[in-house]
Amino acid sequence: MVLIRSMEQKDKKEVLAMMRVFYDSPAVFHTSSDEVLKRDVEDCLNDMPFVEGFVFEEGSALAGYAMISKGYTTEYGGLCIWLEDLYIKPEYRRQGLGSALFGYLEERYPEAVRFKLEVERENEGAIKTYERSGYGISPYFEMTKEMGEG
Repeated sequence: MVLIRSMEQKDKKEVLAMMRVFYDSPAVFHTSSDEVLKRDVEDCLNDMPFVEGFVFEEGSALAGYAMISKGYTTEYGGLCIWLEDLYIKPEYRRQGLGSALFGYLEERYPEAVRFKLEVERENEGAIKTYERSGYGISPYFEMTKEMGEG
């Protein structure tokens, strides 16, 4: 049975390795530098109030990781949880871990009024998982402006 728990210092090296695989994969449009990934993990482990990291643990092995960011949505009037990263090692996929994470986050943040995530259109397996968990395609067209290294 896999346990979902908050990221700890002991997880840092393995989470960074999983992040490198995730950010070098077709699942993301932009690959981030090692420095950015290290900062992400450090922020999860320290006092940064806007980001939180989780791991999937089976026995003494890590099966994957997830990171969320927290914000406020004026459209819905409350806390918005944005699933930034979700990576599950290949040997642990299709075992319900993604769906378990969604339930875990909803229990952890019952005050949240919105949960958001991004997905590549071609990632049909992930889209099906997200739809089974109640997510739908947003009608908004997203625009971004990157500042500095990312």
